[in-house]
Amino acid sequence: MHVISRRKLREYCKKHADSCEALDDWYTTTRQAEWVSLVEVQAVYPQAEAVSNFTVFNIKGNKYRLIVSINYAKQVIYIKYVLTHAEYDKDNWKNDPYF
Repeated sequence: MHVISRRKLREYCKKHADSCEALDDWYTTTRQAEWVSLVEVQAVYPQAEAVSNFTVFNIKGNKYRLIVSINYAKQVIYIKYVLTHAEYDKDNWKNDPYF
């Protein structure tokens, strides 16, 4: 999978240093993947779930949420948001026009 954009992960790590290792692991695993469905994603990340047009990953024991859009046909993942669990629960991100 081609991940767009790693910059969001790096910027998030600057604010939340304890997320860096888990986000780097997710990035490395995802770059090597060739997923064609959510079922294949869940084989690697069982807690990943579809929420409207997004896929949500639990990061670092559910402390963080990584929200992405996956285009399986093009093998591209667009990182939309990286949030703490508390920020995710506020639902503000659901105002996204693609939701």
